[in-house]
Amino acid sequence: MATFVDPVADAAEACEGLRGLAHATRAFEDPADMYRVLGEVSGSVRLLRQVLDQLSRAHADHRDIAFIDDRVPAEAVALAAADELHQAADGLDEVADRVMRAHEASGRIAWHTHTIPEPERSRRWVNVVFLQGSEADEVLDLIDVEGVQAGIAHLAQWDFGDETTGAAFVNGEVYDELPAGQWDRSFEADGYVLTYNPQMGYVGLVREHPDTTPTPDEEEVVAARDAFSGVTSESPPRAAEGTDWFAPTSAHGASSSVGRSL
Repeated sequence: MATFVDPVADAAEACEGLRGLAHATRAFEDPADMYRVLGEVSGSVRLLRQVLDQLSRAHADHRDIAFIDDRVPAEAVALAAADELHQAADGLDEVADRVMRAHEASGRIAWHTHTIPEPERSRRWVNVVFLQGSEADEVLDLIDVEGVQAGIAHLAQWDFGDETTGAAFVNGEVYDELPAGQWDRSFEADGYVLTYNPQMGYVGLVREHPDTTPTPDEEEVVAARDAFSGVTSESPPRAAEGTDWFAPTSAHGASSSVGRSL
């Protein structure tokens, strides 16, 4: 607490307060607090000028009892200190004006609350089923007549839960990006994504894979461009290398692939 009568004690307290302020102003959790701090600092600069003026006057008033160590009168030294203090006080006038203008400008600012964006949830997808040719035509007709929800409900019959997920990991049909070509249509609902292309004659369904499931080896996860492996009902579980889901099917090579019919 300030004594208002003991300049030594009050100077020590003021110094300690400034030390605390210098530490506290290294960061502001709420930028709006800067306006209030500037108001206090602005007033403090004015008071500091008053202190320097008073110290200058005190040196001049007591110059007749000023001595240096060898008892030689030091009136000139006291006056020199008074002059330096007076100039320092005058120099604070510009500081006070600038701080005051900064305080006024800060008062015109409406600080918006910082919003920390939530990290985007990582999503992965497992293949459920892929059909092309005549088998796809039936589903494409269903989508055309009853809508994409009906198509998802129909293809979801090939989803056997953990068994389908396990087969997808084994066969490398876990995708970091949705498997879809440039001209494909996609629709997401209930954790599934339906991808279909009436012109190319194929339709596929993938299911979102929760992050809580252990991560497979990197070689088991393929890029989206390799998503649809073109496994046929007669093919072994592993798709032939280089099969392109998005390539048009020849007239005599139409096939279907049910996402690891389990």
